[in-house]
Amino acid sequence: MEVRGLGQLLAALAAALFVRAIAGPGPALLPPAEDEDAHADADAEAGGGGEGGGVPPVTIRWARITCALKNKRGNVVSRRNRSRLRLESSVLFPLAGVASRCCAAQTLALVGGSARMARFLLSNASGEAKPGRLLALMGPSGSGKTTLLNVLAGQLTASPSLHLSGYLYINGRPMSEGGYKIAYVRQEDLFFSQLTVRETLSLAAELQLPDTLTPERKESYVNDLLFRLGLVNCANSIVGDAKIRGISGGEKKRLSLACELIASPSIIFADEPTTGLDAFQAEKVMETLRQLAEDGHTVICSIHQPRGSVYGKFDDIVLLSEGEVVYMGPAKEEPILYFASLGYHCPDHVNPAEFLADLISVDYSSAESVQSSQKRIENLIAEFSNKVTITECNSSLTKPEGSEFSPKIIQKSSIKHRRGWWRQFRLLFKRAWMQAFRDGPTNKVRARMSVASAVIFGSVFWQMGKTQTSIQDRMGLLQVAAINTAMAALTKTVGVFPKERAIVDRERAKGSYALGPYLSSKLLAEIPIGATFPLIFGSILYPMAKLHPTFSRFAKFCGIVTVESFAASAMGLTVGALAPTTEAAMALGPSLMTVFIVFGGYYVNPDNTPVIFRWIPKVSLIRWAFQGLCINEFKGLQFEQQHSYDIQTGEQALERFSLGGIRIADTLVAQGRILMFWYWLTYLLLKKNRPKYQQLLPPSEEDQNKQQMKHVKEKLQLLHSISA
Repeated sequence: MEVRGLGQLLAALAAALFVRAIAGPGPALLPPAEDEDAHADADAEAGGGGEGGGVPPVTIRWARITCALKNKRGNVVSRRNRSRLRLESSVLFPLAGVASRCCAAQTLALVGGSARMARFLLSNASGEAKPGRLLALMGPSGSGKTTLLNVLAGQLTASPSLHLSGYLYINGRPMSEGGYKIAYVRQEDLFFSQLTVRETLSLAAELQLPDTLTPERKESYVNDLLFRLGLVNCANSIVGDAKIRGISGGEKKRLSLACELIASPSIIFADEPTTGLDAFQAEKVMETLRQLAEDGHTVICSIHQPRGSVYGKFDDIVLLSEGEVVYMGPAKEEPILYFASLGYHCPDHVNPAEFLADLISVDYSSAESVQSSQKRIENLIAEFSNKVTITECNSSLTKPEGSEFSPKIIQKSSIKHRRGWWRQFRLLFKRAWMQAFRDGPTNKVRARMSVASAVIFGSVFWQMGKTQTSIQDRMGLLQVAAINTAMAALTKTVGVFPKERAIVDRERAKGSYALGPYLSSKLLAEIPIGATFPLIFGSILYPMAKLHPTFSRFAKFCGIVTVESFAASAMGLTVGALAPTTEAAMALGPSLMTVFIVFGGYYVNPDNTPVIFRWIPKVSLIRWAFQGLCINEFKGLQFEQQHSYDIQTGEQALERFSLGGIRIADTLVAQGRILMFWYWLTYLLLKKNRPKYQQLLPPSEEDQNKQQMKHVKEKLQLLHSISA
């Protein structure tokens, strides 16, 4: 029996080698013929872009798109790969003994090889999107819809653990050769909440449209966008956010589309545009995408499970399951007829989208249903792979130079028309000013907290005298004043800036403006509102605690806490630029501030600080603010003396706490340097942490061999099923 099993194993291996010799590589896409290229180029030159013109027609073709997530822990086989391995060994070698089946499994593992060291997000995906047609990427959760969309848009976040390969053509040429504009509408609709819809669009137009257009034409262009996308009725409403009620979710999605359409892109990508919307708003958004496709744009969207009326708006669909294409072609009735020919009939009065979603999804209700649904999906993938008869790429085009997609393409046209530094600064200053002064809820909360803190501290340190014990009280009051001012400014900034950073990253990716004008405008625009709250705090606390009763000392007190507030805000920007999320920033900011509080000059005497920590007080904004407040308060004060060793003057108190020897101006200069340091560090972090996208590399020879062996195994299974 063992000899017989070994003979069957050798026969199957011989058959595998024979099929490998005659089998071709996996599906690929031929670029269009030369006359199609010339026709597309002529259309692109005639279409024009920008305001008021048409858009160049663009056909996107992609082939052999494979995205693998490398496993750092070694050779870990996914659930699907394990089931395939068992299925392949049992199907190819049904009569072999246990030892022979183990040998067969090892042979198949060698055939799959290093493929099992990675999890495939996409596997050999090919397809096409044409101008004037709405293409939908459909599939269950985790099927690779968003990954494929990000690959096509050049927006797949770079990672060392990702390997991305394949071909991507625009009008028959590698995507890196074209200067075509694209628009990418993400799931999250992020805007400056205090601006109106019209102001948001107008500012985007000022930053993106060329200077050759007059203000009247730009305004006309904005009005046309408002009309086309159904935003006229809410044009003067603020966008709003979670704190302030603004426009609806569907209107925000259409506003996202409008902002992307300003540059007249040829290609529009939308990542699940109906997520979070009710049925009516979802249909309105999809109708907008449908109209954009009819206007000549190439529109590609990912969608999970649309309602029937939404499904009817699609011209073409790509069905994905576990990263592989199950169907690609016209929508509506064609996929129903195709799957019916395979024995899967759609019941009457059932939404076709629901039927398709159920057909290509794994049923996890039981072990038997999991196995049967996985086998069904694998058969559907194999059937479609065998059905698609697409010829192989010419050898001269299999490895085109620069075939990887670079995000520079997106910016090519916009950077050419980038405004000057001062014009960018003026526009961004206007936006930052409106955002800061219109943020009523935040400003009210900050004002109330300033009043409440001042009243509480003033009540605790009410009308301090000039006794010996008042020295400690004054020190404690000035320390908590410095801490309160810094923490209030820090928490406000780290709670807001990570979200704003996401907006800025998107706008900078489109080449709307540079980083320098943005940070400068933000700093200057927030000075008035940022100075208001320390002034409120000082105006209440100072007379309640009966601090040094002269106006000049009061003015210096307010000036010191105001500069400290700006320095703490700058530190919050750095934390927000460093942390990946708002939650992480809220955890990191106070922790870092706690270190500065410990070395703030009150809890640890600077002369007693360990040598390795001596640098921390020099960069602690708490320490410089506290020292400045102490100098301002204690200089010139006379205290009651009951014993010969008591402190008599304020200067003596400063010397005892190692806070003397410098002027108030020196502490302000030090805080100014700290402020500029944090702004400079924020600039570097934002510049360094700019989103980077994965490059699309041509398939290597190893990848092509893997695809060949994959098709060998599929054909072996097909041969066995036929013989059975």
